[in-house]
Amino acid sequence: MPLRIGIIGLPNVGKSTLFNVLTQAQQAAVANYPFCTIEPNQALVPVPDPRLEKLARLVGVDQAIRTTIEFVDIAGLVKGASQGEGLGNQFLSQIRNTDALLHVVRCFRDPNVVHVSPQPEPREDIEVVELELVLADHDQVLKKIDKLSRQVKGDKGLAPALEMAQQLASHLEGGRPLSSFPERESPAFQALDQELRLLSAKPVIYAANIGEEFLSAPHPDLAAIEEIAARQGAEWVAISAKLEAELNTLDPGERADYLALAGIEASGLDLVIATCYRSLDLISFFTYNEREARAWTVPRGARAPQAAGAIHSDFQRGFIKAEVIPFEAFQELGSTAAAKEAGQLRVEGKDYAIQDGDVIYFKFNV
Repeated sequence: MPLRIGIIGLPNVGKSTLFNVLTQAQQAAVANYPFCTIEPNQALVPVPDPRLEKLARLVGVDQAIRTTIEFVDIAGLVKGASQGEGLGNQFLSQIRNTDALLHVVRCFRDPNVVHVSPQPEPREDIEVVELELVLADHDQVLKKIDKLSRQVKGDKGLAPALEMAQQLASHLEGGRPLSSFPERESPAFQALDQELRLLSAKPVIYAANIGEEFLSAPHPDLAAIEEIAARQGAEWVAISAKLEAELNTLDPGERADYLALAGIEASGLDLVIATCYRSLDLISFFTYNEREARAWTVPRGARAPQAAGAIHSDFQRGFIKAEVIPFEAFQELGSTAAAKEAGQLRVEGKDYAIQDGDVIYFKFNV
């Protein structure tokens, strides 16, 4: 299953425009009124990685198949969303099935684009959305406490789950997201999170949607976003969705020239994906055969059988060993045979932790 990122924020902050940028196509409707998006737009986005194209050239195959991220453009949340305001319950339920949240924050001034408040204020806008996630989680947790309180009478083994749910409720009642809950790594928390898909526990990446004129100049609102992200241990990125949308109309060569002239080192797509990977601590490894070279995504620290399972469950079930060449060595030496001759091919077992950029051949038997 690909990584699933939900794009959230208040109405008219640029979520659908950013979605179109990320998917490199005008797939989502863009309009100057709240709730233009009702049903979530979804798209699989290939993850750019120049190492993959280099590997394909080295091994002489035409296909370079990238790993993907699924982006979900979710309608704007408003104050009261957790109580159903503005179709809020429907929109919040769509967020539950995502792995992380890309929170778009409006940092541009445009009187022609309406906002839910008289003037966009990034700090306040973030607080509105965050509070709705907290309130929605609180409602879920209270329902779970009610259910567990009845069940524990017949099954004392549920007492730890009930105690954890009560701790979560107390934390949420303070208006604090579960991303700041101190026992997030405990088995009891993990079990409840897996069941309830808690919204405020999800990793958040803030996307500050700025005007084109601030891409190479200080923006007065970014300090507030940077402060909030630092306090939460979250990642953030600044992007001009409007400019990126205009870049989508250019061919790749023209786009590269424009970015260079504008002094922009990377496209919005590259920045957002790199930030998502860093936030979720993900890495990529590569495989190839006579037809294709391919990239795969796993969590940092994943063991060799788990990585094999990302390709096919049979690979994990019947894992024997992994033949591993670091990408840098493969690029320098040019082939598996040369890497083996130079002593750069290692044979690793079940305990091997995959490293970013590993070129791997798995051996298995089922």
